[in-house]
Parts: sequence; C-alpha cells; structure tokens
Amino acid sequence: MLQRVTSQIARRTSLRQLQVFEAIARLGSFTRAAEELYLTQPTVSMQIKKLEQSIGLPLFEQVGKKIYLTQAGELLLETATDVLRSMANLDMAVADQKGLKTGSLNLAVVTTAKYFAPRVLGKFCSLYPGVDVSLKVTNRESLLGRMNRNVDDLYIMGRPPASAEYEFQSFMDNPIVVVAPAGHPLAVEKDIPLQRISEEPFIMREHGSGTRMAVETLFAEHQVKLKVRMELGSNEVIKQTIAGGLGISALSESTIDFGTEKELIKLDVQHFPIPKKWYIGFPAGKRLSVIAQTFLEFMKKEVSEPS
Repeated sequence: MLQRVTSQIARRTSLRQLQVFEAIARLGSFTRAAEELYLTQPTVSMQIKKLEQSIGLPLFEQVGKKIYLTQAGELLLETATDVLRSMANLDMAVADQKGLKTGSLNLAVVTTAKYFAPRVLGKFCSLYPGVDVSLKVTNRESLLGRMNRNVDDLYIMGRPPASAEYEFQSFMDNPIVVVAPAGHPLAVEKDIPLQRISEEPFIMREHGSGTRMAVETLFAEHQVKLKVRMELGSNEVIKQTIAGGLGISALSESTIDFGTEKELIKLDVQHFPIPKKWYIGFPAGKRLSVIAQTFLEFMKKEVSEPS
C-alpha cells in the first residue's frame, strides 16, 4: 500500500514544486523564496497549492506573521532535501565526466576558523572557478546542530565529537596560547606556572567553545582554578578586551597575528601551547558530491601540514 501511495504522489509532484517548497521551508517566507527563485509570489503560492493537493494535507501553517511546517511538511522536507541534493550531485557528476568542475560547495566552520577559511576557499575557487561556494561561520553548538541535520557538505572545527556517527580528519595544527597585553608584567617571565596564571583576571570563551573546553580541561587536570573575569563569544572582542588591560586569555594562535597586532603578546606558560588540530569532516555514511570530494583532496594536498 505504501509503495502504491508513494508512487501516486511522485507522479503528481514536479521537481519545481519541491524546489519552491524547500526554499520556503528554508527561508521561512513565500516572498523571499520567490525572490531567490526569480518567480512571482502568486506563482510560488500556486505551486504550493498544487503540491498540497498532491499530498492531500496542508504543508504550512501561519501563526501571526510567521509560517511553520506542519507534520506533513516536516516529512516532505526531508524527502525534498534528499531529492534536490541528489539532483545537484548528478549535475556535478555529469560535469566531472565532461572534464569540468562545476557545482556548489556548502562549507560550515566554527568562528575561530574564519581567520583562515576564506583564504583557503579563495585558493580553491581560483583553481575551480566554476564552483559556487557558501561559507557559514557559527559557534560549535550550532555547527553540531547543522551536522545532525546534514545541512552542509563539509564541516571544519577544532574539536570534533568523539562519535562513530561522524568522519573527521586533521589537516592543520591549531595550538592554543596564553595572550596578554603588551607591557604586562608577565611578558618578561619564562616558564610561568599555571598557578601564577590563575592569579590574573581571565577572559574566557563562551560555554560550548572548543577552545574553552581545552583550557578548562588543562587547568582541571592540574587542579588549578582560573579567576574568570568575564565570558565573551568573540575572539575579536576578547583581543580588544585584552588590549584594553582587562585581563589575559587563551586563544587559538591562528586568530592572532603577533607581527601586526602589537598590543598583544604571547606568554611563556607551562603546558602551553595546548596542542590541537583543525579537523574537516562530515556525517558518517554521507555520499559526498564531486565538488566536496575535490575540496577534501585539495585540503590534503594544499593545506595539510606534514606530521
């Protein structure tokens, strides 16, 4: 019975209807979906009306000025996303067989990776100008949510989840160092004990940050408690706060150019730098597109540092 009903829906549903539906669900707006697809709003509304007639159930409900997916809409969105992704992969595979590299790459990275990811993508796009790239920069918690929903092609983070549900590989060093304002009394000292660092007002990244997890783990292992003065969710704000003399912090060294950011200095602290790596990965079992696989190979060849 299920197979017969499914085939009936497939016969009455067009690919264009799925494109319109997915755009509305993703953007939360009929108007914005129409703009993205270069359609008129009446056309978008008509496509959804026909799709709801094919399904036999409403797909959206409006509460106030916001629209939400119904239970049937949630089910259809999963199928529509799979169908549209498969069609995009087919386009890229055909182009690859023709000796072309065209298509799209959706990359999501944690906020700290924004300091190098655009440069890496720039080099990749110069090699493959036919590729359209989307870069999403967000915090670790949000990135994990995007991975669970399989929103993007690939993900870059400093501390991947220890789970068989994901496949990650390291590609670059990501050491964490202690940073203080230039002229700080500790700037001239060597091999500073962790206990001495705990006496300084400390600026910590927000909960869920991979950098924070690494720092808290190190100090906990040595039974040293930090004197946290404030918590901030931006590396740039933390650097400005340090430069303003409000405390010291521990940051990924890739976020700082000590050659140009003269107001900051790296302290020589015991057990630092904390050795970390940058990782790139995706949900286990995911079928990577031709472009995503090409980007992975590019990272291995052009970006990875020798071990």
